[in-house]
Amino acid sequence: MQFQTLFRAAAERPVRAALLGAGEFGLSLIAQARRTAGLRIVAALDRDLERVASKLAAVDTPHRRCASAAEARSALDAGEIALCERIDDLLSLPLDHVVEATGHAEAAVRHALAALEAGIGVTMVSKEAECVVGPALAARARKAGLAWTLVDGDQPSLLIGLVSWARTLGLPIVAAGKSSEYDFVFDPATGVTRWLSESVAAPQLAEHWHLGKGEVAGTMAARAKALAALPQRTVPDACEMSLVSNATGLMPDRDVFHAPMARTIELPDLYATRAEGGVLDREGVVDVFNCLRRPDEASFAGGVFVVVSLADRATGELFAGKGIPVSRDRSRALIYNPSHLLGVEAPITVMAAARLGHSMVDAEYRQRVDLVARADRDLPAGHALEIVGTRHAVPGLDAALLPAKPVRGGNPLPYYMAVGLTLARPVAKDALVTADDVVAPEGSALWALRREADAALG
Repeated sequence: MQFQTLFRAAAERPVRAALLGAGEFGLSLIAQARRTAGLRIVAALDRDLERVASKLAAVDTPHRRCASAAEARSALDAGEIALCERIDDLLSLPLDHVVEATGHAEAAVRHALAALEAGIGVTMVSKEAECVVGPALAARARKAGLAWTLVDGDQPSLLIGLVSWARTLGLPIVAAGKSSEYDFVFDPATGVTRWLSESVAAPQLAEHWHLGKGEVAGTMAARAKALAALPQRTVPDACEMSLVSNATGLMPDRDVFHAPMARTIELPDLYATRAEGGVLDREGVVDVFNCLRRPDEASFAGGVFVVVSLADRATGELFAGKGIPVSRDRSRALIYNPSHLLGVEAPITVMAAARLGHSMVDAEYRQRVDLVARADRDLPAGHALEIVGTRHAVPGLDAALLPAKPVRGGNPLPYYMAVGLTLARPVAKDALVTADDVVAPEGSALWALRREADAALG
């Protein structure tokens, strides 16, 4: 695409957008918007406006704390970012679009509904809400003639775009997915593998570094065992893939993914059916892999990929000659984007939605799967289900992707509908948390919208 031509309308009439939630993602968007001709972040809302003001002051970004709609309009007129204390004051401004990035499911739904009610389109960054009621919100926006989109800079949108690209070209998708957020870096000199600040001695990995022909399952099992002390599945990865399944129709091959410990060049051989020597039960699936690499090899941390079937062996040979990873039988190729740039590339999404009416999801976006919660230990009645740390995960709960069902009775409860609640009865280790297992909240916009959406699930 020729992006400058495509976004000429935005360059000539910049999009005025507001940011709801100014964390790491949001602050990077504000910084990039100052350098983007077609976008202006004119207002922001956050639970900690003092922190946001301090961050903006540190990079010389004009801003003003606003306690009323009049103060917010005054800041806008002065060319300052209006740091609003109330959502109503923010939405009273002449906005083209809002970006919801709080990462809080309940707040995100309330913000999104308020924006749509005000006639303003939404870019949804908060996957915690999107995985529970995203299709319902998108349908509501579509009915009102407003934009609703996921965001580039985050993996679901980037992967949906890559899938659409492959499908447009007529490349059958064997598997689509992402790498886990952080690489597993093996140093052959020391035999130590590092993952963030954690490390484990695993010299035996050297014996399993190459994928022997016909030894895929054994090699994957040996690597996983060697690195068992390091996390190999995370809730955010599963959450992101739920959005991709709902948008593309590609379903997980396993409810907790295969999550192989794999080198990038191995993916075209790994992501094949078992009959072809791979790990899959079927083609056309989503999955997550853990990138295993040496310190001198390129990262794939949080990148996205598709493994596609090729038309013939000659094409596979052509790709191999150009350094593109292909399977040993030359029937499959790996196409990938090894990075996601957070708010730095998000302006593309916002400008496309506000000026071109473009969305990363279409009318086929529906609640095909739910991210559900499974107890990783015995949990007693009265246990509080609270997120701890920055990974948006609840201690005591693992995640899985299952076909979506209405939230009632003994059906599984979506993971982020459980956050902030307490268990009404004990949940045994390995059991799914169900709707009957929690004390349902009163006045929850998230729960109310999901109940409304459940009517479509039957």
